[in-house]
Amino acid sequence: MEFAQGALLVAAGFAGGIAAAMAGGASLITFPTLLAMGLPPVAANATNSVGLCFSNFMAAVADWRRRPSWGRAFSWLFVINVVGGGLGAILMLETPADLLILLVPALIGGATLLFAIGPWVQRHLPAHESRGLHLGRVAFPIFLSSIYGGYFGAALGVINLAILSIGGLTDLRSTNVLKNILITGVSLSSVWVYIWQGAVVWPAMLALMAGSIGGGYAGGYLIRVLPPRAVRLGIIAFGIAATAIYGWKYWIA
Repeated sequence: MEFAQGALLVAAGFAGGIAAAMAGGASLITFPTLLAMGLPPVAANATNSVGLCFSNFMAAVADWRRRPSWGRAFSWLFVINVVGGGLGAILMLETPADLLILLVPALIGGATLLFAIGPWVQRHLPAHESRGLHLGRVAFPIFLSSIYGGYFGAALGVINLAILSIGGLTDLRSTNVLKNILITGVSLSSVWVYIWQGAVVWPAMLALMAGSIGGGYAGGYLIRVLPPRAVRLGIIAFGIAATAIYGWKYWIA
C-alpha cells in the first residue's frame, strides 16, 4: 500500500470516527473509500468491519452508566447478536463475487436511505408505558438485524433502535447504549470470521482503525461545536454520491 493510499484511509477512518461519535453512518464513508482504492467488495467489507470494530464498544463505554439493568433478556439478546453476526459474515464470504458486485450499490443506497430516515423513525416510534423489554417481541427481528450486521452492517444502529424501542424500551439514551452493546456482539463474531478466513487486508485495516480511533476521540469534542444535522447531511450526500458512482460502474458501464 502506497503512502498516499494509507493517508487517504487514515483520513477516511478519521471522518468515519467523527461521524460515528456524532451521528452514526461511518461505513457510508469508509466502505466506498476502500472500494475506490481497488479492494474487491468482500475484502473491502471485511477490512471495513474489522477497522471499525471498536467504534460501538467505545460509544457504549462512554455512556455506560445509562445502560439498562442487565438481566436474562439482555443476555439472550447479546448471544443472539453474536450468533447472527457470525452467520452474516459467513454468508458474506459465501456470496459469489459477481453477485456481490451487483449488490454493492443497493447495499450502500439502502443503508443511506435508512440513515436518512433515522430521525423520522425515532420520532415516530410508539410512546407507551412499559415495564421493560419484551424479549419475545424483539428476539427474531434482532436476530435478522444481526445477520445483516455481520453481512454488511451500515445503518444497523437505526434498525436496532427501532426494534428495541418497539420492544418496550422508552428511554432513548439507555436504548442507545444497549444498541451499541448488541452491535459489539455482532462485531465479536463477524470480525473473527473475517480474520479466520483471511479476508482482511491488514495494511488497509490498520490505517482505517488508526484514523477511526482518532476520529472517535475528536468527535467527542466536535459534537460540542458542530451541528449534528450538518454532519448527518454530509454523510447522506456522501452515501448518495457513492450509490450513484457504483450504480453506474456495476450496473450500467
